[in-house]
Amino acid sequence: MRKLTWAARGVAAVSGAMLLGALAMPAAAAHGPDPKGKTSKGQPSKGTPVRPGTPRCSSERDVSSTVVDYSDSGLFETVFRAATDRQGHAFLNDSRNPGVWINLALLPGAPTCAQHTAVSVTEEDPGNLYITLLGSDGILHQAQCATASGTPFTPATLPGACGVGFTPISGTPV
Repeated sequence: MRKLTWAARGVAAVSGAMLLGALAMPAAAAHGPDPKGKTSKGQPSKGTPVRPGTPRCSSERDVSSTVVDYSDSGLFETVFRAATDRQGHAFLNDSRNPGVWINLALLPGAPTCAQHTAVSVTEEDPGNLYITLLGSDGILHQAQCATASGTPFTPATLPGACGVGFTPISGTPV
């Protein structure tokens, strides 16, 4: 009888440990390895080769938006959104072009590891869209994009609208 009691306690302890491990494990890890070699946080998983000279970038997701509420503007109620992913890529969405997110890396001077975003728009006709990105080095980068054409921003039209692209804002106190 003693052996049976000891075995029952052992099984209960192992079951409890397995349950605790299952509850403590992140959901993404429960599904097994990602075929693309990424972890749930977007970082290369252990054993995944990283190209030499490629800096790692880890960023929290960030979102910002602005809306044109000047009724005399041809852009009235247009929403501009900017977002970052966990790899530090920044994207722009123009509500006139739903579902299209433009990778801001196509603009010259964009930081390679964006941590935060901010967007604002002037309410004149024509106006300007200002996109500000905080790089992992603590420097703010800003692009000024003309909204005069009235055409939705796309990967093809954004570089022409944003002229020189991103320029660093000197004296960033971060």
